[in-house]
Amino acid sequence: MSPAGEKQWTVLAYMAGDNNLSDAALADLHEMKKLGSTPEVDVVAQLDRSGKTVSKRYHLRQGSDLGADAVGDVGETNTGDPAVLESFLRWGMKAYPAKKYLVILWNHGAGWDDEDIYRTARSEMGLGITRRGQVVPPSSRESEETISVRRVRTVGSKPLRRALFKTTIASALRPGAASRAIAFDDTSKDFLDNIEMKKVLTAVTKDLGRKIDILGMDACLMSMAEVAYQVRDSVAITVGSEEVEPSDGWPYDAILKELASQPEMTPEELAVLIVRKYVASYASDSDVTQAACDLNKCGSLAGAMDQLAKALIPGFSDPTVRSAIFEARERVQDYDVQDYVDLYNFCDLLARKISDGPVRTACHKVMETILKPGFVLDSGFKGTRMQHSYGVSVYFPRKEISPLYATLDLTREIAWQRFLKKYSDEKRQPDRGAETRDPDIRSSRTGPPA
Repeated sequence: MSPAGEKQWTVLAYMAGDNNLSDAALADLHEMKKLGSTPEVDVVAQLDRSGKTVSKRYHLRQGSDLGADAVGDVGETNTGDPAVLESFLRWGMKAYPAKKYLVILWNHGAGWDDEDIYRTARSEMGLGITRRGQVVPPSSRESEETISVRRVRTVGSKPLRRALFKTTIASALRPGAASRAIAFDDTSKDFLDNIEMKKVLTAVTKDLGRKIDILGMDACLMSMAEVAYQVRDSVAITVGSEEVEPSDGWPYDAILKELASQPEMTPEELAVLIVRKYVASYASDSDVTQAACDLNKCGSLAGAMDQLAKALIPGFSDPTVRSAIFEARERVQDYDVQDYVDLYNFCDLLARKISDGPVRTACHKVMETILKPGFVLDSGFKGTRMQHSYGVSVYFPRKEISPLYATLDLTREIAWQRFLKKYSDEKRQPDRGAETRDPDIRSSRTGPPA
């Protein structure tokens, strides 16, 4: 036993099961209980189930009834509220101190549906909803503010269903936030979520006095350069997926079995173990990805990306480079949100088309920085559709750039967004007034040429 009752590891699972995830959350709790807590590992969780139920905190043990593992009720909570996550982490670290912490954000990627968005709009925000000219009034109070049912469905679309925090939902629903809602729909909600997540983790680690060892995201699309850079000062290692995750999520029993047998394993060893157990738990045609990333190398990755962006911007004036950029973007490995692409694969495709010069040099620098064990400690995939995944994706929209992108730490500090803007400008058609018309084409009013 570690001195003063401090164990080797505490696993803190924050489980957002407050709608159609309830059954999956219970299944994963029982998976965790197959090993449960041991003399050197504590496994604790907070679950908010669907319906008017109180959120419960659990100290999971092997062989007991789940109800017997409950160590406290915290009332009806909104798992999408960053303050609820912060409260859970502070409680868990104080009640179950350890040398190392694995924090798991659990959300299998279907956390918000139309019914949840309706409830948020009508009950929590006091908004009326317009449907075919008829207003469904707010459930709690009268209000002159309304939103359309189209907005509700846009906010409830596939990318936003993966939102970690419900405040993100409210931001998209708020009247007058049309441009933000469009941006949410066109790109991903991970951007705003990660700003909120950064605030939570910064507050928690300030009291802890050090970084969280592993931030595991049993959610979708989170293994991104932007996500890693956002939490780099609070987290040592992330584990997450470039692609969406199937509903089975992580194989908790297999992971905890290994941790229980080797509780002195390092954060790097546990992170790599999670990646390998996750990938091994799925069939060969599952189209899954998982990666562990070393956030201590965020500065090196950001520097390499900055060098690449600064080489690519003037490269558009070179026909060879210009063509290579466009071709690489069309062929690159992308994901369920097609504006997310594998960064290593993009650089590899680009470098193969350019014989020498600053762009090729910069591509190789990015690839060397990512190559495991570099920024990516380990990565894996299943399925031919995911075969060009190397562990870290990056935002690379084909058209317009989300206005939310400018709010991220990485965006503020490197030239990547300037490259995206240049790419967008180069792909855009010229303004209609500047077009040169074919003289043989006549207005429909004048009829065909004589």
